[in-house]
Amino acid sequence: MPPTFEELDALPSKELHDRAVRLARHRADVKWMWQLMEAVPEAQVAAGDDERAFEDQWHVFTTLIHDTQHADEGRLADALRPMYIEYILEHEKD
Repeated sequence: MPPTFEELDALPSKELHDRAVRLARHRADVKWMWQLMEAVPEAQVAAGDDERAFEDQWHVFTTLIHDTQHADEGRLADALRPMYIEYILEHEKD
């Protein structure tokens, strides 16, 4: 049985990140991984790291790859929670 929103929302942000990324890798879902990479700078601003978001604009590809690997940490992971939950709810039942 697929998880509910409430069950997923109760999980720590790191666990949501790991679960969503693992699912995307399993599904070879490059599109969603790219969407995650694109969401990181905006999430950094939401997490209060405006300077980092500005730097990311100059180093888009390499910085986003690095940031996506660390998108399971702290306030950044918290800011990306809705994206992880939506992805898991939509695709984990597949």
